[in-house]
Amino acid sequence: MSANPNIYDRYTPGARVNHWANAFIMIGLALSGLSLFHPALFFLTGIFGGGQWTRIIHPWLGVAGIFTFLGLFIRFVRFNFWSRDDSRWMGSLNHVLAGREHQVPESGKYNAGQKVVFWLLSILIVLLLTSGLALWDSMLGQYTTIEQKRLAAVVHAFSALTLIMTVIIHIYAAIWVRGTIRGMTRGSVTGGWAWRHHRKWLRQEVAHAADEPKPPERARPAA
Repeated sequence: MSANPNIYDRYTPGARVNHWANAFIMIGLALSGLSLFHPALFFLTGIFGGGQWTRIIHPWLGVAGIFTFLGLFIRFVRFNFWSRDDSRWMGSLNHVLAGREHQVPESGKYNAGQKVVFWLLSILIVLLLTSGLALWDSMLGQYTTIEQKRLAAVVHAFSALTLIMTVIIHIYAAIWVRGTIRGMTRGSVTGGWAWRHHRKWLRQEVAHAADEPKPPERARPAA
């Protein structure tokens, strides 16, 4: 908890750097991948210095993206295990969309929707990794057959497009729920935001702050 009693720490500086590094790498992957996906989008290769450089850079961006996402996975996986409350939350999705969150089960650090995004991204990253390795001819081409490459190309394209749409939803939700972006830019959120959207997590933070030992008071000088 921060010095301000109405402000609660949500993300450490390391977590925020990890998140934004992964975000910018994913943007580079999306742009370079789309430029190689269809001739109509080939103009995007200009961002990376042309078609040849795009073909070289894209898989290495993928490697960087895997490592940065792995950092996020290790940091946040313990908060994303499914619970009975999450199933109830999904059953109240109509109240969430209508802004009637007082009728929705209380959420911990992440609600059911955020957990679905987390696990969907994790699965898609694995699919992109395995299919991308099969398509990386300059490094691993000798280890796969033509039939495997064809299957990998379909899996890679489908996974990439699904991931792009999932990230767009993730960004939209962060903008739609006012105060959310503050958590990943400043590292903290207001008590009002936490009470409305992640009440169970707020209760845990308050309880944790109450259990922390307080610094001893300084002795007052004698009059």
